Amino acid sequence: VISMVMLAVGVYARLLKHAEAAVACLAVDPAALLIAVGILTFLITFCGCVGSLRENICLLQLFSVCLAVIFLLQLAAGVLGFVFSDKARGKVTEIINGAIVHYRDDLDLQNLIDFGQKEFSCCGGVSYKDWSQNMYFNCTATNPSRERCAVPFSCCLHDAGQAVINTMCGHGMQARGYLEASAFIHTHGCIDKLVNWSHSNLFLLGGVTLGLALPQVRG
Repeated sequence: VISMVMLAVGVYARLLKHAEAAVACLAVDPAALLIAVGILTFLITFCGCVGSLRENICLLQLFSVCLAVIFLLQLAAGVLGFVFSDKARGKVTEIINGAIVHYRDDLDLQNLIDFGQKEFSCCGGVSYKDWSQNMYFNCTATNPSRERCAVPFSCCLHDAGQAVINTMCGHGMQARGYLEASAFIHTHGCIDKLVNWSHSNLFLLGGVTLGLALPQVRG
């Protein structure tokens, strides 16, 4: 049921988007991720459920093999991520840079990045100047965009008592130095913040991972 809901939400989100935007950033589209996970989860749970009800050995074996493969892939990813932490960091950097490039192409992706930057009090991948990779925020003199040399409003320092958010607060911030810009926006990148958060919450991450692994092993 959960997988069907995920699939329905993913398909609904994709249908609401413009065709050109959907094609432009398919690799970093949260809706596409929901569809893929929903389909995979449905197929696996369908095999387990119907195999149990009908006592179908083939479906139960397929269910067991799928769970085992997913569990081993998760274990391998965790080990490789720990052993090759530099390469894992490079892959995360690549994903974040790709998301920055397609920031204005997809509203779902835009909301996801804005949420992350607000939650972790960060801006860009390595620094706020990474936003120059986006065609709208690019800092070159030939860029005709009104957002030239700007950063998204989610990078800005917000006053707790501020009732209305100033969405123009990030304009011209890339043209300023770190010290000057830090008075208005978060200048630290999200990669370091994400790494620091994961190090500070190792027990939480371990508990979540164990919580996901135990039902798979039991299954």
